[in-house]
Amino acid sequence: MTFKNFNSVSWGFIFVAAFSITSVMSCKKDDAVIVYDSTEFSYGFHNGQTVPTAPYAGTHPSDFNATLALEELESGNTKITVTINNSLDGETYHIHAHDAADASTTPNGTPYNETPNAAIFAQAAQGNGGSVSISQETTMSYDELINMYEGFFVIHDPLQPINTADISTYLVVGAFARMQTNPTYKSEVFSYAFNTGQLVEDYAYAGTHSTDLTANILVEELADNQSRVTVMLMNTMNGEIYHTHAHDMADPATTPNGTPYNETPNANVFVAPIEGNGGTAAAARISTMRYDDILNTYEGFFVVHDPLQAVNTADPTTYVVLGVFAR
Repeated sequence: MTFKNFNSVSWGFIFVAAFSITSVMSCKKDDAVIVYDSTEFSYGFHNGQTVPTAPYAGTHPSDFNATLALEELESGNTKITVTINNSLDGETYHIHAHDAADASTTPNGTPYNETPNAAIFAQAAQGNGGSVSISQETTMSYDELINMYEGFFVIHDPLQPINTADISTYLVVGAFARMQTNPTYKSEVFSYAFNTGQLVEDYAYAGTHSTDLTANILVEELADNQSRVTVMLMNTMNGEIYHTHAHDMADPATTPNGTPYNETPNANVFVAPIEGNGGTAAAARISTMRYDDILNTYEGFFVVHDPLQAVNTADPTTYVVLGVFAR
Protein backbone atom coordinates (compact mmCIF):
# COMPACT_ATOMS: atom_id res chain seq x y z
CA MET A 1 0.00 0.00 0.00
CA THR A 2 2.81 2.34 0.88
CA PHE A 3 4.51 1.49 -2.41
CA LYS A 4 1.36 2.33 -4.41
CA ASN A 5 0.90 5.66 -2.63
CA PHE A 6 4.51 6.53 -3.37
CA ASN A 7 3.98 5.86 -7.07
CA SER A 8 0.78 7.92 -7.14
CA VAL A 9 2.42 10.91 -5.49
CA SER A 10 5.53 10.64 -7.71
CA TRP A 11 3.58 10.52 -10.98
CA GLY A 12 1.45 13.43 -9.84
CA PHE A 13 4.53 15.51 -9.12
CA ILE A 14 6.06 14.66 -12.47
CA PHE A 15 2.84 15.60 -14.30
CA VAL A 16 2.62 19.00 -12.55
CA ALA A 17 6.29 19.72 -13.22
CA ALA A 18 5.98 18.78 -16.88
CA PHE A 19 2.89 20.99 -17.27
CA SER A 20 4.70 23.91 -15.67
CA ILE A 21 7.73 23.55 -17.97
CA THR A 22 5.46 23.31 -21.03
CA SER A 23 3.60 26.44 -19.95
CA VAL A 24 6.85 28.39 -19.51
CA MET A 25 8.12 27.24 -22.88
CA SER A 26 4.85 28.26 -24.49
CA CYS A 27 5.10 31.75 -22.99
CA LYS A 28 8.66 32.18 -24.19
CA LYS A 29 7.72 30.98 -27.65
CA ASP A 30 4.86 33.47 -27.86
CA ASP A 31 6.96 36.47 -26.72
CA ALA A 32 8.11 38.37 -29.87
CA VAL A 33 11.67 39.74 -29.84
CA ILE A 34 11.62 43.30 -31.23
CA VAL A 35 14.66 44.26 -33.27
CA TYR A 36 15.15 47.98 -33.94
CA ASP A 37 16.71 49.07 -37.21
CA SER A 38 19.82 51.20 -37.65
CA THR A 39 21.91 52.28 -40.59
CA GLU A 40 24.69 54.70 -41.55
CA PHE A 41 25.39 56.88 -44.58
CA SER A 42 28.78 58.29 -45.62
CA TYR A 43 29.31 61.75 -47.10
CA GLY A 44 32.48 62.88 -48.82
CA PHE A 45 33.85 66.40 -49.17
CA HIS A 46 31.80 68.57 -51.54
CA ASN A 47 33.81 68.41 -54.76
CA GLY A 48 30.77 68.84 -56.97
CA GLN A 49 29.52 65.25 -56.89
CA THR A 50 26.10 66.47 -55.72
CA VAL A 51 25.99 69.94 -57.30
CA PRO A 52 28.54 70.12 -60.15
CA THR A 53 27.86 73.80 -60.78
CA ALA A 54 28.76 74.85 -57.22
CA PRO A 55 31.57 72.78 -55.68
CA TYR A 56 33.03 74.00 -52.41
CA ALA A 57 35.16 77.10 -52.97
CA GLY A 58 37.07 77.80 -49.78
CA THR A 59 40.24 77.01 -47.88
CA HIS A 60 39.06 74.28 -45.49
CA PRO A 61 41.17 71.11 -45.90
CA SER A 62 39.42 68.68 -48.22
CA ASP A 63 40.14 65.57 -46.11
CA PHE A 64 37.00 66.50 -44.17
CA ASN A 65 34.07 64.03 -44.37
CA ALA A 66 31.05 62.93 -42.36
CA THR A 67 28.69 60.07 -41.52
CA LEU A 68 25.00 60.21 -40.65
CA ALA A 69 23.63 57.35 -38.53
CA LEU A 70 19.95 56.55 -37.86
CA GLU A 71 18.69 54.49 -34.91
CA GLU A 72 15.07 53.40 -34.59
CA LEU A 73 13.78 53.94 -31.04
CA GLU A 74 11.15 52.05 -29.02
CA SER A 75 9.07 55.25 -28.87
CA GLY A 76 8.77 55.32 -32.66
CA ASN A 77 11.15 58.26 -32.86
CA THR A 78 14.58 58.20 -34.52
CA LYS A 79 17.97 59.13 -33.12
CA ILE A 80 20.16 60.88 -35.68
CA THR A 81 23.91 61.03 -35.03
CA VAL A 82 26.31 62.99 -37.23
CA THR A 83 30.04 62.37 -36.99
CA ILE A 84 32.46 64.77 -38.65
CA ASN A 85 36.04 63.69 -39.33
CA ASN A 86 39.24 65.75 -39.66
CA SER A 87 37.63 68.80 -38.07
CA LEU A 88 39.54 72.00 -37.33
CA ASP A 89 40.20 72.52 -33.64
CA GLY A 90 38.04 75.23 -32.09
CA GLU A 91 35.89 75.86 -35.18
CA THR A 92 32.09 75.53 -35.06
CA TYR A 93 30.41 73.39 -37.72
CA HIS A 94 26.72 74.14 -38.32
CA ILE A 95 24.96 70.97 -39.50
CA HIS A 96 21.45 71.07 -40.97
CA ALA A 97 18.64 69.18 -42.67
CA HIS A 98 16.99 71.26 -45.41
CA ASP A 99 13.68 70.21 -46.96
CA ALA A 100 13.80 69.74 -50.74
CA ALA A 101 11.80 72.35 -52.68
CA ASP A 102 10.96 73.51 -56.17
CA ALA A 103 13.77 75.93 -57.08
CA SER A 104 11.31 78.19 -58.87
CA THR A 105 9.56 78.88 -55.54
CA THR A 106 12.58 79.71 -53.32
CA PRO A 107 14.00 83.23 -52.86
CA ASN A 108 17.41 82.41 -54.34
CA GLY A 109 16.54 79.56 -56.68
CA THR A 110 17.87 76.87 -54.37
CA PRO A 111 16.39 73.34 -54.65
CA TYR A 112 15.68 73.38 -50.91
CA ASN A 113 14.12 75.58 -48.25
CA GLU A 114 16.88 77.83 -46.97
CA THR A 115 15.53 77.62 -43.41
CA PRO A 116 16.78 74.35 -41.85
CA ASN A 117 14.26 71.78 -40.63
CA ALA A 118 15.08 71.93 -36.92
CA ALA A 119 12.57 69.16 -36.14
CA ILE A 120 14.78 66.73 -38.06
CA PHE A 121 18.34 68.00 -37.53
CA ALA A 122 19.91 71.37 -36.77
CA GLN A 123 22.97 71.29 -34.54
CA ALA A 124 26.40 72.89 -34.11
CA ALA A 125 29.47 70.75 -33.43
CA GLN A 126 32.73 72.07 -32.03
CA GLY A 127 35.78 70.86 -33.93
CA ASN A 128 38.62 69.27 -31.97
CA GLY A 129 41.18 68.50 -34.66
CA GLY A 130 39.77 65.00 -35.17
CA SER A 131 36.35 63.33 -35.08
CA VAL A 132 33.31 64.79 -33.30
CA SER A 133 29.79 63.35 -32.95
CA ILE A 134 26.53 65.12 -32.17
CA SER A 135 23.01 63.68 -31.92
CA GLN A 136 19.38 64.75 -32.09
CA GLU A 137 16.11 62.84 -31.65
CA THR A 138 13.34 63.44 -34.18
CA THR A 139 9.69 62.40 -34.04
CA MET A 140 9.88 61.26 -37.67
CA SER A 141 10.02 57.49 -37.84
CA TYR A 142 13.01 55.55 -39.12
CA ASP A 143 11.06 54.27 -42.16
CA GLU A 144 9.82 57.76 -43.02
CA LEU A 145 13.34 59.19 -42.91
CA ILE A 146 14.91 56.62 -45.19
CA ASN A 147 11.96 56.11 -47.55
CA MET A 148 9.81 59.25 -47.61
CA TYR A 149 11.67 62.34 -46.36
CA GLU A 150 13.07 64.43 -49.21
CA GLY A 151 15.77 66.77 -48.01
CA PHE A 152 19.43 67.69 -48.08
CA PHE A 153 22.18 67.14 -45.53
CA VAL A 154 24.40 70.22 -45.25
CA ILE A 155 27.55 71.06 -43.28
CA HIS A 156 28.57 74.71 -43.46
CA ASP A 157 32.17 75.88 -43.69
CA PRO A 158 33.19 77.27 -40.27
CA LEU A 159 35.74 79.56 -41.98
CA GLN A 160 33.03 81.56 -43.78
CA PRO A 161 29.82 83.26 -42.66
CA ILE A 162 26.80 80.93 -42.90
CA ASN A 163 25.06 81.42 -46.23
CA THR A 164 22.21 78.97 -46.81
CA ALA A 165 21.81 80.30 -50.37
CA ASP A 166 25.42 79.68 -51.46
CA ILE A 167 26.09 75.98 -52.03
CA SER A 168 29.78 76.69 -52.73
CA THR A 169 30.22 77.40 -48.98
CA TYR A 170 29.11 73.87 -48.00
CA LEU A 171 31.77 71.39 -46.94
CA VAL A 172 29.26 68.58 -47.35
CA VAL A 173 25.96 68.47 -49.23
CA GLY A 174 23.92 65.43 -50.25
CA ALA A 175 20.52 63.80 -50.07
CA PHE A 176 19.51 63.32 -46.43
CA ALA A 177 19.74 59.69 -45.25
CA ARG A 178 20.38 58.27 -48.72
CA MET A 179 23.34 56.41 -50.17
CA GLN A 180 25.87 58.80 -51.66
CA THR A 181 28.27 58.60 -54.57
CA ASN A 182 31.67 59.49 -53.11
CA PRO A 183 34.22 59.24 -55.94
CA THR A 184 37.95 59.65 -55.38
CA TYR A 185 39.41 62.87 -56.74
CA LYS A 186 43.06 63.54 -57.48
CA SER A 187 45.12 66.32 -55.91
CA GLU A 188 48.70 67.56 -55.82
CA VAL A 189 50.67 70.20 -53.94
CA PHE A 190 53.49 72.33 -55.38
CA SER A 191 55.92 74.27 -53.17
CA TYR A 192 57.65 77.58 -53.93
CA ALA A 193 60.51 79.38 -52.17
CA PHE A 194 61.09 83.11 -51.98
CA ASN A 195 62.12 84.71 -55.28
CA THR A 196 65.91 84.93 -55.08
CA GLY A 197 66.35 84.60 -58.84
CA GLN A 198 66.21 80.81 -58.97
CA LEU A 199 63.87 80.91 -61.99
CA VAL A 200 65.50 83.86 -63.80
CA GLU A 201 68.52 85.48 -62.19
CA ASP A 202 67.67 88.96 -63.46
CA TYR A 203 64.19 88.66 -61.91
CA ALA A 204 65.39 88.24 -58.33
CA TYR A 205 63.28 90.21 -55.84
CA ALA A 206 64.50 93.71 -54.98
CA GLY A 207 62.70 95.04 -51.93
CA THR A 208 62.40 94.96 -48.16
CA HIS A 209 60.00 92.07 -47.57
CA SER A 210 61.31 89.30 -45.35
CA THR A 211 62.72 86.40 -47.36
CA ASP A 212 61.15 83.71 -45.16
CA LEU A 213 57.90 83.96 -47.16
CA THR A 214 57.07 80.72 -48.98
CA ALA A 215 54.04 79.44 -50.90
CA ASN A 216 52.14 76.30 -51.89
CA ILE A 217 49.70 75.66 -54.72
CA LEU A 218 47.16 72.88 -54.13
CA VAL A 219 45.33 71.70 -57.25
CA GLU A 220 42.31 69.44 -56.70
CA GLU A 221 40.20 67.58 -59.22
CA LEU A 222 36.46 68.33 -59.14
CA ALA A 223 33.34 66.94 -60.79
CA ASP A 224 32.27 68.27 -64.19
CA ASN A 225 35.90 68.62 -65.39
CA GLN A 226 36.67 71.52 -63.04
CA SER A 227 39.49 72.14 -60.58
CA ARG A 228 39.92 73.88 -57.24
CA VAL A 229 43.15 75.88 -56.97
CA THR A 230 44.21 76.91 -53.47
CA VAL A 231 47.23 79.11 -52.75
CA MET A 232 48.75 79.15 -49.27
CA LEU A 233 51.29 81.78 -48.24
CA MET A 234 53.46 81.12 -45.20
CA ASN A 235 55.12 83.76 -42.97
CA THR A 236 52.92 86.57 -44.26
CA MET A 237 52.91 90.12 -42.93
CA ASN A 238 49.84 90.86 -40.86
CA GLY A 239 47.33 93.11 -42.61
CA GLU A 240 49.22 93.30 -45.91
CA ILE A 241 47.54 92.32 -49.20
CA TYR A 242 49.38 89.86 -51.43
CA HIS A 243 48.07 89.99 -55.00
CA THR A 244 48.52 86.47 -56.33
CA HIS A 245 48.23 85.59 -60.01
CA ALA A 246 48.60 83.02 -62.76
CA HIS A 247 50.16 84.57 -65.90
CA ASP A 248 50.14 82.73 -69.24
CA MET A 249 53.55 82.25 -70.83
CA ALA A 250 54.11 84.28 -74.01
CA ASP A 251 56.74 85.19 -76.59
CA PRO A 252 58.54 88.30 -75.21
CA ALA A 253 58.60 89.72 -78.71
CA THR A 254 54.81 89.99 -78.58
CA THR A 255 54.30 91.55 -75.11
CA PRO A 256 54.28 95.31 -74.40
CA ASN A 257 57.27 95.21 -72.04
CA GLY A 258 59.15 92.21 -73.36
CA THR A 259 58.01 89.93 -70.52
CA PRO A 260 57.88 86.17 -71.18
CA TYR A 261 54.23 86.15 -70.05
CA ASN A 262 50.98 87.99 -70.62
CA GLU A 263 50.89 90.85 -68.15
CA THR A 264 47.13 90.42 -67.68
CA PRO A 265 46.59 87.55 -65.19
CA ASN A 266 44.57 84.48 -66.16
CA ALA A 267 41.56 84.68 -63.84
CA ASN A 268 40.30 81.27 -64.96
CA VAL A 269 43.40 79.64 -63.46
CA PHE A 270 44.03 81.80 -60.38
CA VAL A 271 43.67 85.45 -59.41
CA ALA A 272 43.09 86.45 -55.79
CA PRO A 273 44.21 88.95 -53.18
CA ILE A 274 45.40 87.20 -50.03
CA GLU A 275 45.42 89.18 -46.78
CA GLY A 276 48.40 88.41 -44.58
CA ASN A 277 47.79 87.46 -40.97
CA GLY A 278 51.30 87.07 -39.58
CA GLY A 279 51.27 83.35 -40.38
CA THR A 280 49.68 81.19 -43.05
CA ALA A 281 47.02 82.82 -45.22
CA ALA A 282 45.18 81.28 -48.15
CA ALA A 283 42.64 81.76 -50.93
CA ALA A 284 40.88 79.33 -53.26
CA ARG A 285 39.32 79.66 -56.69
CA ILE A 286 37.37 77.30 -58.95
CA SER A 287 38.78 76.86 -62.44
CA THR A 288 36.91 75.48 -65.44
CA MET A 289 40.24 74.01 -66.59
CA ARG A 290 40.59 70.26 -66.09
CA TYR A 291 42.91 69.02 -63.35
CA ASP A 292 45.11 67.11 -65.81
CA ASP A 293 45.31 70.14 -68.11
CA ILE A 294 46.51 72.43 -65.29
CA LEU A 295 49.20 69.94 -64.30
CA ASN A 296 50.30 68.80 -67.76
CA THR A 297 49.21 71.24 -70.46
CA TYR A 298 48.90 74.73 -69.00
CA GLU A 299 52.02 76.87 -69.46
CA GLY A 300 52.10 79.78 -67.07
CA PHE A 301 53.89 81.51 -64.23
CA PHE A 302 52.92 81.73 -60.57
CA VAL A 303 53.37 85.25 -59.24
CA VAL A 304 52.99 86.73 -55.74
CA HIS A 305 53.38 90.51 -55.72
CA ASP A 306 55.17 92.36 -52.97
CA PRO A 307 52.51 93.96 -50.74
CA LEU A 308 54.98 96.71 -49.81
CA GLN A 309 55.18 98.00 -53.39
CA ALA A 310 52.65 99.02 -56.01
CA VAL A 311 51.51 96.11 -58.19
CA ASN A 312 53.61 96.11 -61.36
CA THR A 313 53.03 93.13 -63.65
CA ALA A 314 55.86 94.31 -65.92
CA ASP A 315 58.56 94.26 -63.22
CA PRO A 316 59.37 90.73 -61.94
CA THR A 317 61.81 92.16 -59.37
CA THR A 318 58.72 93.19 -57.37
CA TYR A 319 57.59 89.55 -57.11
CA VAL A 320 58.19 87.91 -53.74
CA VAL A 321 57.41 84.52 -55.34
CA LEU A 322 57.96 83.58 -58.98
CA GLY A 323 57.79 80.09 -60.49
CA VAL A 324 56.20 77.93 -63.14
CA PHE A 325 52.55 77.37 -62.28
CA ALA A 326 51.71 73.92 -60.82
CA ARG A 327 55.07 72.32 -61.64
